[in-house]
Amino acid sequence: MEEIRLQKYLAEHGIASRRKCEEYILDGKVKVNGKIVEALGTKILPGKDRVEVEGKVVQNDIKKKIYILLNKPIGYVTTAKDQFGRDTVLDLVKGVKERLVPVGRLDMYTSGALILTNDGDFVYAITHPSKEVEKTYTVTLKGIVTKEEVEILQNGVEIEGYQTKPAKVKILKTDMEKQITRLEIKIHEGRNRQVRKMCEAIGKKVLALHRSKIGNIDVKNLKIGTWRYLEEREVNSLLQKDCKKG
Repeated sequence: MEEIRLQKYLAEHGIASRRKCEEYILDGKVKVNGKIVEALGTKILPGKDRVEVEGKVVQNDIKKKIYILLNKPIGYVTTAKDQFGRDTVLDLVKGVKERLVPVGRLDMYTSGALILTNDGDFVYAITHPSKEVEKTYTVTLKGIVTKEEVEILQNGVEIEGYQTKPAKVKILKTDMEKQITRLEIKIHEGRNRQVRKMCEAIGKKVLALHRSKIGNIDVKNLKIGTWRYLEEREVNSLLQKDCKKG
């Protein structure tokens, strides 16, 4: 068997995305044959070298790669383990034995489509900025959104010194009596709480936020809090450039 880069080996064994595995290495959390390794160029020989992450041995056998679509409820954090003891999205898929990691994030108060997998390379491919996987959100706002404000969101707004890329935005419903607007927003960026911050930039408070689709995969037939395995064709669709088109 040929040597392989350490971060690639870790990702293939479901530890995390390749990018996150690189962080583990740089932070001194990875040992090879009992010695801490902090160089990203390090290569190991699978089956011969002993690899540990945070004191736990990485088993050499590569697990079957699985991909799960979860319709995340509000109140769960998107992480494998929470330092404050809050419920995590992994608590919703306890029947799965494989070590899973979330693909991207949804904040605690956002519901909707979230993918979990043990395939680190998949996580890297889907979350890399160059991939531009489109995500579709339904957002309920306090106040009436004007056509001018829709155009502002479409053209990109400045949040925390950063100009967001053009988005697809349309008004789904306007309730003049309750002073509420529901929008559909499609973006292909993944910045922290981006949709909420975009709406705040036009002076609107978010009342509810739901991610309905990732690429062409939606959760309309999944009840909140339930999940299903993705089919191979769905996984492949996310890895194709046409997943940008909604």
